[in-house]
Amino acid sequence: MGAASIDLLQGTLDVLVLKTLSWGPRHGYAVARGLQQLTDDVLQIEEGSLYPALHRMERRGWVESEWGLSENNRRAKYYTLTTEGRRQLRAESSTWSIFSQAVSKVLSATVAPA
Repeated sequence: MGAASIDLLQGTLDVLVLKTLSWGPRHGYAVARGLQQLTDDVLQIEEGSLYPALHRMERRGWVESEWGLSENNRRAKYYTLTTEGRRQLRAESSTWSIFSQAVSKVLSATVAPA
């Protein structure tokens, strides 16, 4: 898999996580579970992908974190979208929309271009 593919996958995960956090603070497990539920189990984000993405987004200033208690009284790190993260979500959502429309055109094409 080339660098462009890895960037595309990271960018996709980033926009999905940012969107999930736009609904309010969440701990990592809640982010992963929410994405799994929203996609009818199609997307199952592994910890090995999710937490590095959250840490990367925190370094970039897109999310902030603080410790709190989960719904079952366990210590958990909660992530919150920042103003910069909201800007990034808008930009990435727009890019993703353009990209997905382009891919759909190619996949639905019935004849080769001239």
